[in-house]
Amino acid sequence: MIETLKLPSDCTSMAEVRAGVDATDRELMALLDRRFGYMRAAARIKQSRDTVRDEVRKAAVIENARSDAEARNLPADKIAQIWDLLVETSIAYELVEWDRARKF
Repeated sequence: MIETLKLPSDCTSMAEVRAGVDATDRELMALLDRRFGYMRAAARIKQSRDTVRDEVRKAAVIENARSDAEARNLPADKIAQIWDLLVETSIAYELVEWDRARKF
């Protein structure tokens, strides 16, 4: 029998919590897959490799994550660190994709 996932506030056992965490992790992976798809699109669209890194945009994305985390009463500083790593990883991925798209 397949158990229906419960919202965190409705969980009454660790099995329910773990099932919810595992399902959420799968959803996060799907969202990351979509985000990295946008990095592939950016690599395809940008004409110059020098435009892949945009420090102003990076700072804005991290600040948006920090502000959203604060509004949700989440650990904003730690989430900003996660987003910094996410953005740096995205930039590195985009550079690889930029180069790959232009190999002859």
